[in-house]
Amino acid sequence: MALKWNCPYPSNRSPVFAKNLVATSQPLAVQAGINTLKSGGNAVDAAIATAITLTVVEPNNNGIGSDAFAIIWDGETLHGLNASGRSPAALSKDRFKGQERMPTLGWDAVTVPGAVSAWVEMSSRFGNVPFAQLFDDAINYATHGFQVGPKTSFYWQSAEERFKDFTPFMDTFMIDGKAPAAGEVMRLPDHAATLNAIAESKGDAFYQGALAHAMIDDSNDHGGTLCMKDLIDHRCDWVGTISAALDKTQLHEIPPNGQGLMALIGLGILDRLDIARVDLDSALSLHLQIEAIRIAYAQIERHLADIDHMRVQPAQLLNDEFLSARASEISLTRANPTPTVFEAGSDTVYLTTADASGMMVSMIQSNFRGFGSGIVIPGTGISMQNRGSGFILEEDHPNQVGGGKRPYQTIIPGFVMENGAPRMSFGVMGGHMQAQGHLQMMLRIFVHQQNPQAASDAPRWHLREDGKVLLEAGISSDVSDDLSARGHDIILNAPEHNFGGAQLIYRMRDGYCGGSDHRKEGLVAGF
Repeated sequence: MALKWNCPYPSNRSPVFAKNLVATSQPLAVQAGINTLKSGGNAVDAAIATAITLTVVEPNNNGIGSDAFAIIWDGETLHGLNASGRSPAALSKDRFKGQERMPTLGWDAVTVPGAVSAWVEMSSRFGNVPFAQLFDDAINYATHGFQVGPKTSFYWQSAEERFKDFTPFMDTFMIDGKAPAAGEVMRLPDHAATLNAIAESKGDAFYQGALAHAMIDDSNDHGGTLCMKDLIDHRCDWVGTISAALDKTQLHEIPPNGQGLMALIGLGILDRLDIARVDLDSALSLHLQIEAIRIAYAQIERHLADIDHMRVQPAQLLNDEFLSARASEISLTRANPTPTVFEAGSDTVYLTTADASGMMVSMIQSNFRGFGSGIVIPGTGISMQNRGSGFILEEDHPNQVGGGKRPYQTIIPGFVMENGAPRMSFGVMGGHMQAQGHLQMMLRIFVHQQNPQAASDAPRWHLREDGKVLLEAGISSDVSDDLSARGHDIILNAPEHNFGGAQLIYRMRDGYCGGSDHRKEGLVAGF
């Protein structure tokens, strides 16, 4: 008898309490983090092991060729790591003359992959256990196989047509030309060999050794601009965080080139609209949230880029005068449905970890759009992200494509501080839903005291790039009708993939409380 893999009933998951927690979108990756904690690792070690395992068990959303960002509370200080890669130095705007937008497939969409550098840097600075040990579970699953989850299988199937002309991709990630079915065992032997080489060399094989040479050979063979110097010169950077206040809490985000600034602008506007006095699930509350995000969208569309190329700095967009002026533009009764041209992919993994010593990690890594560019380096299992498609072609825009630049990125880890102490490590993966999800989690948990699981389970709204507002099932018809009457272009009961996937760890007086999104196949677990 064939089983059905849909889950037709609303989630009623319970929050999880423990002194050590790991949360992410795939159960085997959660277990890899737990194994690391139990073998003497700390929250950073657990985060790295979880991230590495996710490249095997959820490759449709991230891979060895991904980028990554992380926020780390080390017990005393908050640190922000930008491990996104830059474009090849030889990538010129002239290469795209006559095109209307950046390509999403092929070498012209590829920037230097940064995730491996994140693993190395985080382990070197904060890790407790040997770097190579963090790869054990991932290599085991890649070598001996793992059963593919139902949601992962569903999205994997969309790659059959998209990448049918990319032979190394099809050879690596398909079984006789087909994506693995839910519950089917998948093996990734090339992936295992590559992870082993990275583990043994502490990443050197990837950025200057045999794996680097394989990447450059493939780039040369297909007319790409990536060269060995681009890989050797890659660095991840400790960039700190930027923040905005909501009552007594501060939401921290990584500075641009990520879109965390969008969440902070929206939150800052809502704080000035006294959102705490508005009923949480009322039409007015949703209206104000949506309108705040519309304004934030417009600001990042105009200004957000590699921070070294931004002409308006984040502090200018977060000061009191600017945010108060933007808040005053919002009508309580009418929407301003202005669309944006900032496109985004929704394919990402987010994870968070916390340990009994008080260390907490918020980390995200992504291919950007599905499996990425379609480029898989033959014999390695390395699927190259397509973050270069985050550039735009508009002349003189700070995010215009060019050599040696970091493109605009959607992926953002979040972290909340309260009265100088760590309070929550969290993220809501999924394109532009991420910044909007951060805002919704902040209101639910820190204004209306919902627990992390309840806040994750609650129905969401999503302002799409075209200005339309998606409402998830569970939002009342009275609210949707009211929003329509205010001028919002509403789409009802949109599929769950539009609303992202939250993972949250909230620090309590004793231990932690965690929540994990029912929209993903993962969980939060601990001991």
